[in-house]
Amino acid sequence: MKITVLNAATIGKDLSMAPLSAFGEVAVYDKTEKEEVSSRVCDADVLIINKLTCNEETLKDAKRLKLICLSATGYDNVDLAYCRKRGIAVCNVAGYSTDSVAQLTLSMVLALATNLVSYRDFVASGSYTKSGLANALTPVFHELCGKTWGIFGYGNIGKKVAAVADAMGCRVIVCKKNKTDEVYPVVSFEELCKESDILTVHAPLSPQTRGIFDAEHLALMKKDAILVNVARGALFDEAAVALAVKNGTIGGFGCDVYTKEPFAADHPYTALLDDPRVILTPHMAWGAYEARVRCLQEICKNIEAFLKGERRCRVDLLG
Repeated sequence: MKITVLNAATIGKDLSMAPLSAFGEVAVYDKTEKEEVSSRVCDADVLIINKLTCNEETLKDAKRLKLICLSATGYDNVDLAYCRKRGIAVCNVAGYSTDSVAQLTLSMVLALATNLVSYRDFVASGSYTKSGLANALTPVFHELCGKTWGIFGYGNIGKKVAAVADAMGCRVIVCKKNKTDEVYPVVSFEELCKESDILTVHAPLSPQTRGIFDAEHLALMKKDAILVNVARGALFDEAAVALAVKNGTIGGFGCDVYTKEPFAADHPYTALLDDPRVILTPHMAWGAYEARVRCLQEICKNIEAFLKGERRCRVDLLG
């Protein structure tokens, strides 16, 4: 059996692909461009991918392909209808990055809430030394305790972040699809935008959530609110978000995900790169070493289950 890894670099070059050898011959490519997919999948029985698009155009020559394993939870880059038609199984991995993403979410919120970038730059520039004062207290920052922390999307990551927010003394409110397991008050999307001092985003991308954070809803937010997206870039109208930050419609912005990754030089967020109220990171929230090890372990379990005829993490069977 031939296993082909198309973009191993997205899992990290420090992670060995050796565990995959237990299932057969392994071909590893650090990076694969769209035009290279067809030639690299033509003799593959199992395909391991991250963000590459898998559809009829890219898979038509993969005559031996039986299984696609995603090294991610989201699978909107895979044409499931085409895979069902071809009899190609598709497996994702879920829950492996919960702690890693929650950790970055908290890091962004704390850094933005305490104006950490500004204070760090004040010292690094030499201004602290020149000031002759023992401390600096501008820009003003506030405690999170007592603030309202809104959670958009209440899966594994949303629940973890809610628990952390609760532990810090925040009032937690949640906007989610299903009104079950109501540990915290469940509110409408409009209420979430209006009431949140901190709003963190953990929802999957769907036709209903695409572009949901638009100019109309951003205008409902508090002027000093902090908005953090660690879910999917396309949940945001990115031009509207950039304008909201520049105009002071929202107070702080953290983002780890983008509609196109990496974003281009003319992306709306490039206007925010030097703004101390903004923290942009390169889609790394999920990628703590421990999380990546778990991800590879889950992929191996998915392959093993498939070979045994079991239906583990089969997203092609959903719906």
